[in-house]
Amino acid sequence: MSIKKNLLPTEIILTPARQCIAKLNIDRRLQPGGYMDYEGKTYAILERHHFYQYRVGGYRFNKATLHVQESKRPEETTLIGDRYVVGNANCRFNARSEIMRCAVVPEGPCKGCRYFEPIDN
Repeated sequence: MSIKKNLLPTEIILTPARQCIAKLNIDRRLQPGGYMDYEGKTYAILERHHFYQYRVGGYRFNKATLHVQESKRPEETTLIGDRYVVGNANCRFNARSEIMRCAVVPEGPCKGCRYFEPIDN
């Protein structure tokens, strides 16, 4: 079995149990705040770590780990710059995060929320 150059050997670690649920060769860069599907379940990516190993000539990439939590994909997202955040980013209470919606009603939804306050510009 040969590993293609663009595939990253990656361990998927379920948190908070710190249990490795998969060892995959991933062909794309999954970022914290994103989501991935594996064996029919959806996971939110919380952290990503890279590990290097010293070999003759210097350090080389060895593997990556993705720390994930089982989750469902948010239905409400807002594009801010080049990233999507959960919920309505026009609300004063929105956390502007890929993982957390807001401090008042973190489970949502934003639509029809009685605490909605528009951002003052």
